Amino acid sequence: MIRPATPADIATIRQLIVELAIYEREPDAVKATEAQLHEALFGARPIAEAVLAEHDGEAVGLALFFTNFSTWEGRGGLYLEDLFVRPEARGAGVGKALLVHLAGIAVARGYGRFEWQVLDWNEPAIGFYKALGARPRDEWTVMRVDGDALAALAGAAPPA
Repeated sequence: MIRPATPADIATIRQLIVELAIYEREPDAVKATEAQLHEALFGARPIAEAVLAEHDGEAVGLALFFTNFSTWEGRGGLYLEDLFVRPEARGAGVGKALLVHLAGIAVARGYGRFEWQVLDWNEPAIGFYKALGARPRDEWTVMRVDGDALAALAGAAPPA
């Protein structure tokens, strides 16, 4: 069963994020606290959403997503930030069910696309996504500014 996350799920969501970080070989990368996740998902101005996949009442999968925008299409898109299925539930259709659920949300909201990133080394996931009709955008390079570089860039900007 897939259902929208609720505030009562915050500890579970954070635990699934930690498990994803371990899978992605970044076990110490998760800095998000339960309070930060609560604010992002359920605060006065939510900036993301989450759904959980459950089996026998236990969370076995997570999809955390938000809306982005295409200036070319003039409409929103659904961006999948994190998809994680616990190892014991892999191969049972949980990942596909989460992606189908999110695609349904994107269509129902009139979004023009549904996209995400996948690590280059994660061949099983890449093959899985391609089998569902996803196509890689090899002509794009992800760029990021964070940490000290973000602060320096912000400091170089004229006042708003």
